[in-house]
Amino acid sequence: MSSPKPSAPHAVRWIARKLEEAGHDTWAVGGAVRDVLLGRPSGDWDLATGARPAEVQRIFRRTVPLGVEHGTVGVLKDDTLYEVTTFRRDVETDGRHAVVAFAQTIEEDLARRDFTINAIAWHPLREELLDPFGGVADMERLVLRTVGRPEERFREDYLRILRAFRFAGLFRMEIEAATWAALCELVDHLTSLSAERIRDELVKVLDADAAPSRALGLYAASGALRVLYAELEALSHAWPGGRERWALSMGAVDEVPKGRSMLRLAALLRELTPAETAALLMRLRFSNAQVDETAYRAAAAPLPEASADSAAFRRWLSASGPGRLAALARLDLARALAERRIGAADRVGAVVASWRRARTVRGSAPPLAVGDLALDGRGLIALGLKPGPHFGRILDELLDWVLEDPTRNERQQLAERALALAQKERTSG
Repeated sequence: MSSPKPSAPHAVRWIARKLEEAGHDTWAVGGAVRDVLLGRPSGDWDLATGARPAEVQRIFRRTVPLGVEHGTVGVLKDDTLYEVTTFRRDVETDGRHAVVAFAQTIEEDLARRDFTINAIAWHPLREELLDPFGGVADMERLVLRTVGRPEERFREDYLRILRAFRFAGLFRMEIEAATWAALCELVDHLTSLSAERIRDELVKVLDADAAPSRALGLYAASGALRVLYAELEALSHAWPGGRERWALSMGAVDEVPKGRSMLRLAALLRELTPAETAALLMRLRFSNAQVDETAYRAAAAPLPEASADSAAFRRWLSASGPGRLAALARLDLARALAERRIGAADRVGAVVASWRRARTVRGSAPPLAVGDLALDGRGLIALGLKPGPHFGRILDELLDWVLEDPTRNERQQLAERALALAQKERTSG
């Protein structure tokens, strides 16, 4: 086998040894084993064992009941929590949830898993690899294939369709023909999944260290985009220019740095209308704060051209908020890089110049909000003005006046201007 040999952490070997000494067959399973075999950094190590949850809790002093009813107990070792789950087998499934029963062997446990690359076990003490479904060979061929019949595997849990897109995109795998045909046939059932599960899979795609467009392209090609994200699906079919809009969206998502999933989401949604963006985010049950911020980022005006005067940059910073400069500039840059990638335009240098200019203007610490003015509501009262809704209008006009020339942010000048504005309001009223 050409794949790297797994090497479980000391704590994993210690947990396995304690369970084996108590007479319980124990294996490392899941993503960590798969990732090591793929030559990737391993994440959390999970174990599957013949021990029942009560036995695991008896053997180890420090445990957390993560999901005892499903067979999972957390074991604390070296300040790290390791999931230890009793061998399981599916009894009944409805496409969203599975009723499981405890199994006797690791082979039964592996047989219920989704894809062959996830149905591999490693014995951390005997250093034995158990691969009953040919997952290692599929890794070497870069093929994603279900364990058993694809139709049955997807009908057990339709989320596996979305997981197929994510794994294929992340690991640069081709989805095996029968697996692809089955998931395409079943994509309409994705609507049975909860919004939270659909959202979490999308965020995992956007959070990956691989280009999200690979997985998102599979959403589109399979019909899943039509089922789950009709607003985005329209980008790939709208005419004229639909294909270009889709290519720009995909390119921009890829150009946003990894680890910025919500910023990548804003890049993905930037071609939609604000109403579409807000509706999609709310449908996926993002938090109110995430909906507001992501919708704002997606709809934000681009940076002014570098040749614009400083007042234009101050107005942009005031409207956007100086704290958003880095995020919005990255979105502009990602879009420019995507345009260059498809040969539409080359604005990269111009966007970088605008970003630098905006940073320079921001660095001069100009007043950008009403709260930065040298005159506030109490100051207006001190001038003899009666409080009311017009105070907000007066302060907004004062800010606009100061954005044009920050040297005007001086109490006496603002007071004179405020009195003139108040007189104008009385006259017009």
